Formats: sequence, structure tokens, C-alpha cells
Amino acid sequence: MAATILIADDDAVQRRLLDNMVQRCGYRTIVVESGDAAMTVLADETQPIDAVVLDLVMPGLDGLGVLARMRDASLHVPVVVQTAHGGIDNVVSAMRAGAHDFVVKPVGIERLQVSLRNALDASALKGELQRIRHSREGRLTFKDIVTRSEAMAHVLAIGQKAAASAIPVLIEGESGVGKELFARAIHGSSERASKPFVTVNCGAIPDNLVESILFGHEKGAFTGATARRIGKFEEASGGTLLLDEISEMDVRLQAKLLRALQERVIDRVGGGKPVPVDIRVIATSNRTLAEEVRKGAFREDLLYRLNVVNLKIPPLRERPADIIELATHFAKKYAVANGLPVRPLAAEARVELARGRFPGNVRELENTIHRAVLLATGPEIGAEAIRTPDGSPLDATPRGAAARAAETAETVARGFVGRTLADVERDLIIDTLGHTRGNRTHAANILGISIRTLRNKLNQYDDEGFPVPPPQAGVAAA
Repeated sequence: MAATILIADDDAVQRRLLDNMVQRCGYRTIVVESGDAAMTVLADETQPIDAVVLDLVMPGLDGLGVLARMRDASLHVPVVVQTAHGGIDNVVSAMRAGAHDFVVKPVGIERLQVSLRNALDASALKGELQRIRHSREGRLTFKDIVTRSEAMAHVLAIGQKAAASAIPVLIEGESGVGKELFARAIHGSSERASKPFVTVNCGAIPDNLVESILFGHEKGAFTGATARRIGKFEEASGGTLLLDEISEMDVRLQAKLLRALQERVIDRVGGGKPVPVDIRVIATSNRTLAEEVRKGAFREDLLYRLNVVNLKIPPLRERPADIIELATHFAKKYAVANGLPVRPLAAEARVELARGRFPGNVRELENTIHRAVLLATGPEIGAEAIRTPDGSPLDATPRGAAARAAETAETVARGFVGRTLADVERDLIIDTLGHTRGNRTHAANILGISIRTLRNKLNQYDDEGFPVPPPQAGVAAA
């Protein structure tokens, strides 16, 4: 989606000229005739503004007044000021007040286009650096979520309201849509933002250690318990506990989890005294928990306890407006992370991305762009860097991923005749992981097993000394 430029000028002729030029540059426009009207638009969170073209001399609230109010309101939108008076004093005052650039009336389209492009690029790079810093510091908020999709607007609105309280939240959506990112934004936008954010991957904990990891244990509670250990619930006390992929949790443990959520107390393994905890619980699932309840795989009473606020994050294929927006974001992110120049996506690369189905959602798109940033050699990121590792175009058909999965399973299964079932299973799992470049979720889908089963198998192989591909790197969306 094109960037939105706010134009503020009290001269009707200048407004029409600027409106025409900015649209010819490829941007959307919102045009107002006063400084007060400009501030009203900038304060409207439902209409994000990417840059402002601001006249310095206006009756009432002038350009310098707008810049001052923007600074006071922490509105970090790049501003290009324009004035009929190119005196050095006016320029210095505007730049000191926070303007990114200035142009002198009447400005030509080429000069205006360069100024707007530079302002937008600088703002985007600043935003990426801020997101990286927030992510490292655990201070992500909803402002750090990159989206322009109408399908996401409702989800964001609910999430922001939920962040204002301490009620439980259930986030559902396919693997890779960004469920953990939303959970972190809820925490970072809440009163608990300065407190711990603790994640528990419910599908990755061995069955015999789940209770100890969640609730802790006392010294001597079992063989190997050489010291008291606090669990994840106590670690998160005062903050937020994320129960990631809770549908993978064993039904027998769900009853103990329900008690902890209801009573706000836990029992350490081997302990005789209940321990109070103060936590805000967020749970995620790539399955619909109501359906899991009907199957008998999830407790209905626990669902009611968790599902006070429900966020359903749509898959990437249902929000095509986000594909290029996210791709641009990831291109800047990985250029900064790898010390490379920030390069734009070429037109043919954008077409290639728009055709893709991305069954792995945002996570798959992120990995695609990460690879493209490292492979691109020209001044732009071209389609050749976007394409799959074997050089083929991104699959544009809905059934492409399933067809490739079936083909992969058939290919890796050949040549196993005469070997033990355990050997065949191990090689099939490891070869499939190699094909998916370490993406365990995709590998589990190809193999037709749960991610929890896959993790348990890999832990077993690792203990037996067999080389196991490491988990997929560079993933930001859960």
C-alpha cells in the first residue's frame, strides 16, 4: 500500500498543486488548510500518516506551532516544511523544531519527490532500529506490529483493549502468523510491561518434567533434584506468563494448570505449602481449542478460563496488503542486522511476492526476505533473490505446498527397504528436516505428526548421538 502524505497549506492553489504532485509521485494524500486541522489528522490513530508536507506560514497555528505540538505529543512523523521565504533563519528554526527537510515555494516535482523519499526512508530505518531495540529489551508494543491490512485492524483494536487489563487472553492462528509477537505487544502495552515476560513452549517440554518446569520443585523431590528450583509461574510473578501452543499440553496436567489459574497458587513438586503467584496469562494455539474440546483433547473448563478475550490472527493469505509491507520491513531489518546497505524491492520482486501463497505465513515470508537480503547483489532486491533456493518461482497455487510436501515425503522414503523401522523413521525425520531447512513446524506437517512428537523424537536422537539439524534461525513471528 502506498504511503500516506498529509499536506497542510492555507493557500488553495498551493494545496491543489501539492496534492497533484504528491499523487503523481505515487503516494496517497490527505489535504487540510490549517495547522489545527493537521494536528487533528495526526492524532487520529485509525489513519496512520507516513509524512507531512507543512507550510510554515499559516494563520492561527503555523508550521512551527505544529512542529512543537508534534514534539510534545511524541508524534515521530517526518515533516518536510515549505515556505515562500527561504531565509536561513526560517530554515534553522524549522530544522531545530524537528523538520526533516525544507523546500522553497514553488517547489518542482523532482525536488519534492526526492525530499519525500528521503524522509520516508529515514523514518522507516529509524522505525526498524526502534523495533530491534524494543525486541531486545522486551518492550514491544502494538506500534511495533507492521500491518496495513484491514483484516488486522479489528484484531489490533481488541488486543489494545485487552492490554489495559489483566484478564486472560487466548490467541489462535496458524503457525507463523505472529501469535507470540501479539502476546509480547499485549505485555509491553500493559501496566506489567516492566515486569517479567516468561514463555513456556507447552509442546517442547518432556512429559515427565512439565510439572517441575511449570511449578518448580523442592530439593529431593525426585532423583536429580539436588536443589530447590522455582518454576515458570513463580518466574513470571508480577508479569505475564505465555503458554505457547497450549493445545500440545497433556490433558492430565491441564487440571493442575486450571487450579493454578483459578486459585492463583501453585504447589511445587515435593512441597507441602501452596505458593501464591500474581500473573497475567496469555495462551496461544495453532489449533481451534473449541474443536479440541469436542475431540476430548482439551478440557472445556480450562478453555473457559483462558478464553476470556479471544484474538484470531488471520493467515497471511487473507491479508495480501501486508505482504509487501512486511517484506519491506524485513528487508530493512536484515540489512541493518547484517551491516548491509538498505535496498528497495524491485518491481519484479514485488510481483513475485504478491504471487506467493506463503503457507508458513509471516515466518516463511521473513525467511524468504532474509535469504534475499543476503543473496541480492544489485542496487535493488530482484526477483532472482526472492525465488526459492532451487531457483523456482514462489508457488502461486493454494495446493502447491501440499503437493510439495507429498513429493518430499515420497522422495525421502525411497531406499529404506531392508532396514529396521526405527532406522527408517529416524532417517525420514532427519531428511525431512533437512528439506525444510530446519523448520520443525513444516517438517511435522509433512510427516503427519504433532510438533511435540517431533521434538521428543529429536531429543531422543540427540541423546543417542545422532546429528540433528538445529531449529530454523531468524524467526521473529511465533
